Amino acid sequence: MDGCGVRVRYGDLSSEIDRPGLLRKTATPTVIRSIVVGMLGGDRTETGAEPNGATNLELFRYLAADERHDYLAIMSLFTASLLADMSAATVADQLTSAGTPLAAEVVESRCKQLVRWGNLVPSLRDARVNTVAEYLKARSRYQVSSLGGRVHRGALEIMETTDSAREVARELLGQIAEALREIPTLLDTAGSTERDECLAGIVTTVFNNQRLFTASVTDFYAYLAGVLSRFDLGGAEYTQFKTLLLDYVDLINADVNRHAPLIARALDQVLPRLDQLLATLDALPGLSLGGQVSIERSQGRTRSDWTQLHQWYSGAESGPGQLRHAAGQALGQLIANAKRILDSSRTGYSRRADLLRLASWLDHSSDEEASRLFAAAFGTWPARHLGLGPDEPDPRVTPTTSWTAADPIEVPVSLRERGNRIARGRTSRVPDSTADRRLVEAAAQEEAQRHRAAAVELIACGNLDGSRLSPAARAVLLDQLARLLAVQSEFNEPTHITDHDLGLVLESTPGGRTRIESPDGALTVEGCVLSVRAVGTDIAPTTLRTAR
Repeated sequence: MDGCGVRVRYGDLSSEIDRPGLLRKTATPTVIRSIVVGMLGGDRTETGAEPNGATNLELFRYLAADERHDYLAIMSLFTASLLADMSAATVADQLTSAGTPLAAEVVESRCKQLVRWGNLVPSLRDARVNTVAEYLKARSRYQVSSLGGRVHRGALEIMETTDSAREVARELLGQIAEALREIPTLLDTAGSTERDECLAGIVTTVFNNQRLFTASVTDFYAYLAGVLSRFDLGGAEYTQFKTLLLDYVDLINADVNRHAPLIARALDQVLPRLDQLLATLDALPGLSLGGQVSIERSQGRTRSDWTQLHQWYSGAESGPGQLRHAAGQALGQLIANAKRILDSSRTGYSRRADLLRLASWLDHSSDEEASRLFAAAFGTWPARHLGLGPDEPDPRVTPTTSWTAADPIEVPVSLRERGNRIARGRTSRVPDSTADRRLVEAAAQEEAQRHRAAAVELIACGNLDGSRLSPAARAVLLDQLARLLAVQSEFNEPTHITDHDLGLVLESTPGGRTRIESPDGALTVEGCVLSVRAVGTDIAPTTLRTAR
């Protein structure tokens, strides 16, 4: 007791202790672990934990949880400032001010869950409260864990990144080579604190630049591979990325090929004196918490870091070799896209533009119109039976039979496996049409002979009224009569037409009628008298109208 107040130490321990020193029987091992970790002021470290950092996967669970928006807002508040120490009520007030209202009880529940996952740790702090209400309000305070903060900052960086190309920090290669050349010179000088600090700064700069360069070049080639693998790449986009590949990628390879040998030679001079360099770096004042707590040191403080750096520039699978291989793959994909653009009839032809247009139509359509449009675009009408041919070997298969009960339809292998409708095999020879042409010519000559014989029969009849004609002669007469009616629809004056191929002239004289008999019926023409004469014979003295 201190005056009218009660001096307490709070955190998750306050909600799990009935009286000083006694944990509730309902406290779970997870909560007890979180309390102990919070009291130690560090991240979760378990004896017998899963190897390879598998326990740290719990740190990412809040990103995929159903309440991820709440968790993101809470974690953003804790990582916005250095060592933020807030209670659930304070977090709720700040979230409400920021436009994300959450009840204090909900925030308390979310913070406890983040403690279980390891993103937050309870904050142990002495507080002076005057009433039980103040104690209940400020009983639990939290702060972000080191790993939780790193995970959240990385998640925010990824969420804020757009799907765009990242420029390669190729200018760092020259700085890396220049900095490595300074290390042997500094090691030859007399030892001093200033020299040792300069060596530490150079080592840190070298490895930071190397990490930034490798990350940027990896992101660039990953973006380039993703773009070049698109089937819809064509036109202006293809020209743009062709220029990007031929110019910028060549610029990157040129810088790497120019600086990589210099860096490799500089590393060959540093590695023999690596023990002296590491001893100098270890002698500098740094963070030391004993052997019980592991410390993550900057790169370049161990022999393995330098070995990996040397292998990147001169190993069997060096970085420059990987970059040349990646550039070759990108060039091959660019050539494949060029072949696809030139031959758009292949199955790799992109339908992206058509699908985007269809998606726009679907987005602006009602539910009924969208269903009809989708069915029309993809042919998804309800099908009862599908057949490819008139033959139905099984009489039980009718148009009302379901396709699930009917016999399967054979689909060609090329169409089923590759979706290719192009015919395989050699191109067939052009057929010789000489025989067919002779048959056609013979049939035409035979038909012409029949027509000339019918014309001779018509000329022999002269006046056609009361004549008897063969079916062939009557057919020729009907053709000529059709031509005559096309010139003179009414028989009010004499008219004639001439057919020079058959050598006959059909004349019509107004008045009367013409009746013609044939084996299969009779033909009667009202209003005129028809007659036929040969071409070149004298024309009757009656004035006739010539059909042209």
